[in-house]
Amino acid sequence: MAAWRGVSRPWSNRPVREMAVRTLKLLSRAIFGPFVWLMLAAAVIPTLVLLLFTPTLGGRRRVAHFGARAFLLLIGSTPRVEGIRNLPDEPCVVVANHASYLDGIILKAALPPNFTFLIKAEMTSVPLAGFLLRRIGSAFVYREDDSHRLRTGRRLLKAAMRGESLAFFPEGTFDGKPGLKPFLPGAFAAAWRAKLPVVPVVISGSRRMLPAEVWLCAPGKLFITICAPVDSAAQESASELAAATRRSMLERLGEPDLEKAESR
Repeated sequence: MAAWRGVSRPWSNRPVREMAVRTLKLLSRAIFGPFVWLMLAAAVIPTLVLLLFTPTLGGRRRVAHFGARAFLLLIGSTPRVEGIRNLPDEPCVVVANHASYLDGIILKAALPPNFTFLIKAEMTSVPLAGFLLRRIGSAFVYREDDSHRLRTGRRLLKAAMRGESLAFFPEGTFDGKPGLKPFLPGAFAAAWRAKLPVVPVVISGSRRMLPAEVWLCAPGKLFITICAPVDSAAQESASELAAATRRSMLERLGEPDLEKAESR
């Protein structure tokens, strides 16, 4: 035993351990990433074919819903959903944090098929994605164009007044920095004027699996927390509705409030 006391043990060295962990993570992403792309093709191709030939919007939304669920099942990352009973039977507006390219698929898989998704207009130029999003009746948001933004706001208000359920990512975009970005106001204004309940949803695990500007997915677990609805009628303005929703999300997200950080 005494002979071993002077021997250097690589695993007792913290930098060596950290390097080994990073190497294993890179290897797992390099192996798992191409598999995810293959499974995405396996789920998307039949989904696109069915979307092409399904005549009704409701039918196409169900096709996309089951296609999203099939993809997550194939890669072994079916989300664990908590608080499903918080999703009301009546029309509502669901808002979720945005941390990864996977988030749209995750939310489509977790929510009932009838939701109208608000998507940034840049997605219309992405091959196949633009076609898929149009076929399921998505509403496209032009963030940089005032006239388009006003028209989008009016369309959202009409949809909300008709009793449609909406789903969107109020941050509008994401990057590699953890935290909840400032919210865009559009859908909150529509929800407040239509007096629809707003349901905060927190997605966890997607940033770790597929962060911004990374194209190879790592294996991981996904969690969705559906929070208690925020009563729009109890808020004095759309901005107060957005603030109440934000507080609910931050309580469960476990990431910093980037809106406060930017205001300092």
